[in-house]
Order: sequence, then C-alpha cells, then structure tokens
Amino acid sequence: MNDITVHDKTFQLFLSETEIQTAINRIGQQITVDYKGRTPLFIGVLNGAFMFCSDLMKAVDVSCEITFVRLSSYTGTKSTGEVRTIMSLQEEVAGRDIILVEDIVDTGLTMQKALKYFHTLNPNSVEIASLLVKPDALQCELDVKYRGFDIPEKFVVGYGLDYDGYGRNFKDIYQLKLDQV
Repeated sequence: MNDITVHDKTFQLFLSETEIQTAINRIGQQITVDYKGRTPLFIGVLNGAFMFCSDLMKAVDVSCEITFVRLSSYTGTKSTGEVRTIMSLQEEVAGRDIILVEDIVDTGLTMQKALKYFHTLNPNSVEIASLLVKPDALQCELDVKYRGFDIPEKFVVGYGLDYDGYGRNFKDIYQLKLDQV
C-alpha cells in the first residue's frame, strides 16, 4: 500500500525517492556545466525547498554559496495568489550569479515576484531551479531553466512539500487521491 494520510486527506505515491534523486542529479550536472569557473549563490525558498536545496547542493560540483528567503502564497491546498515575504535576504547579490531554488512552481506568481525583486539588486544573472513545475497552473510567463518534473495540476506533499505544515518529512512525493479533491 502506497497511500498516506495527512490531516484529513489521503495521498497516493506519485514520485519515488529514486526518481527524485535521479532528477536532482541531472539538474546538478547541468548547473555544474553551466557555472564552471563561476561561484553561484543558491537562494532557497523556505520552507518547502529545504530538502531540494540540500540534495541539489550535494549534486553540484562548483564553488558555491547558499542562503534562504521565506516567501508564502499557500493556505491549505490552494495558492492564495498573494505572495508574502516572511524572511528577507541578508546577503549582497550585486554582480553575483543567483539560482533561485524552489520546491514547486505552481501559479508562478511567487517566482515572478522574487525575480522582479532580485533584478532590482543588480545581480549578474538570475535563474530558477524547481523540482516540480505545474505548466497548466502557470498564470504568468516564467522561464524555469532547471526543472525536475512537469506535473499535472494536482496537490502534492512530501519531500519538503506540505499540507498545512505537515507531510514535508516523506522521502517520496505523494499526490492527492482523486476522490479527495
């Protein structure tokens, strides 16, 4: 049985730990090639991207740094469409190559706001790395250069992704069962 229950919802296995790690290694190899001879600053978007950031850093073989910001746009299983900055950046980014690391790009509004903000800080470059992207949910043009998986518009938990704060600790990613929508 591959179902889990988080709060009042039942989820079924969607992506295994092995599939996730394979995708992260692929992204890490591409970043290693693209940033050879440079020192990118990875900026992880908390809380969801913490696991992806950790594993991505292990898969990248270039000199690099990491820091975190905290942005939020979710309540329960739905994006509110409004992005709140809860914890802001302390590091200097002018002239730096930045890679924004996100667990999931859903509507794209969080990343759109983050990109707009980071561009005002005069970085050398800004790219997005996201483990998951929901192309059918995007509400804006967004270039996610480094992506693990394009997924359907279903709610997912595990591997850092949560449902009202719970479910982040699973090694696999689970999607909400059809009868639970």
